[in-house]
Amino acid sequence: MKLEAGKMRSIGIRAGFLLAIIALGIVAFRSSEGAYESEGQPFSVEVIAQQEDVVWGFDFLPDRRIVFTERDGQLRILDPNTRSVQTIQGAPPVVQAGQGGLLDVRVHPDFDKNGWIYLTYSEKVDAGMTTALGRGRLEGLELKDYRKLFSAWEPNGNNIHFGSRIEFDGSGRLFISVGDRNERHKAQDLRYHNGKILRLNEDGSVPPDNPFANNPDAKPEIWSYGHRNPQGLARHPVTGELWESEFGPRGGDEINLIRPGANYGWPVITYGREYWGPKIGEGTEKPGMEQPVAYYVPSISPSGIGFYFGDVFPRWKGNLFVANLSGQHLRRLVIDANNKIVKQEELLNDLDLNFRQVRQGPDGFLYFSTDDGKIARLVPVR
Repeated sequence: MKLEAGKMRSIGIRAGFLLAIIALGIVAFRSSEGAYESEGQPFSVEVIAQQEDVVWGFDFLPDRRIVFTERDGQLRILDPNTRSVQTIQGAPPVVQAGQGGLLDVRVHPDFDKNGWIYLTYSEKVDAGMTTALGRGRLEGLELKDYRKLFSAWEPNGNNIHFGSRIEFDGSGRLFISVGDRNERHKAQDLRYHNGKILRLNEDGSVPPDNPFANNPDAKPEIWSYGHRNPQGLARHPVTGELWESEFGPRGGDEINLIRPGANYGWPVITYGREYWGPKIGEGTEKPGMEQPVAYYVPSISPSGIGFYFGDVFPRWKGNLFVANLSGQHLRRLVIDANNKIVKQEELLNDLDLNFRQVRQGPDGFLYFSTDDGKIARLVPVR
């Protein structure tokens, strides 16, 4: 199979926490036969569902069916074998405004025992909106005993930057991301959940070992702060480390390795600028504030992220995949043992899609969703 040569282009990144480097982004192209190739592995794209709205989040049930959200408030189940889609009743009411709506969905790791499905969404609070987390038991096509577990403080009338990914830690805790809600200063203020990664017990209570749990001037749920709009969270399956992606303004999108109690700088330091041109904050570095593992100028708008450890594409093992909106591609990041990004590759950038989420399936295929309602997967070409 003859494939077009990949174009090389330089992308500015910050690797590790101290060393600034330039990484080469390799662009994967389709062959005349309709297949792609990455690391010598040919693959094709298989669309398994086409919906009417943004497919914001998805996860896999033990029987390999896919539970997914549409931002307009619909919670649904897809059978990837028959391609049939069914609606789940009992999802919570949401505020669909701007970037808000029904957002992430995760299946509890012990779903076979408890049936829990977790959701994040934008909810109405008085005259404003905020990010909320809740869970219910999935029985057939109904979400029963739904209960809200958490509501982020402070609500406001802005309809952007809800953040809103969910990630389990494997030890009875979960993380959720909350954006700054377009009130930048609150990302640095520990009295607010805005612009934070939060850590909760699975019932919504606060773990006593959270970094600010004993600080009377801080919200005890906070795990890290100084974030703008984090829409990607992924736990490394081997190391257990938590990785995050977030939108910068005009440039300055970031990939971060999240540490408890750490300050990631927004809006004091950033590699982005105001949309109309001026610099933001005090520069790109400041003592006591973390550097991103990678940053992107111009923006690629990173949304969901996911690690690949399957056997279907063995040369991707350990790679982190990033779903990009304005960048309109899946990005593959090769990360070394020191958590430095040593290679980047753009996939599917010829499809003109806004990629919203990416996740490895239980079958070893790589699945993604898009803002025009697609759920698709990458499958090998043999």
